[in-house]
Amino acid sequence: QVQLVESGGGLVQAGGSLRLSCAASGHTFGTYAWGWHRQAPGKEREVVAAMRRGGSPYYADSVKGRFTISRDNAKNTLYLQMNSLKPEDTAVYYCTAGSFGTVVGGTSGYWGQGTQVTVSS
Repeated sequence: QVQLVESGGGLVQAGGSLRLSCAASGHTFGTYAWGWHRQAPGKEREVVAAMRRGGSPYYADSVKGRFTISRDNAKNTLYLQMNSLKPEDTAVYYCTAGSFGTVVGGTSGYWGQGTQVTVSS
């Protein structure tokens, strides 16, 4: 069983930065792929970034060059550094774990409770 707890969300002006954290317990990072999804009001949940078990990243086109996914194995923590934020990045951001395909596809079995990110114009 994997437990995921996100933190780091908040209100930021357009062009600003935030770093989200996802503290994981129950399994080490080497067991699963990991990722971030987001869901804006009235929209479907979408993948933002993912990291394969080996560490190579995947990014949605909408965040390439602005967001960076990383992990600290010693702390069992996943991060999402978000720079040059835009109002359209406003959403609840979720951490997830599973096989790489299920993480990217949004069908993975482990999810956090989410953290709100609001970007003002």
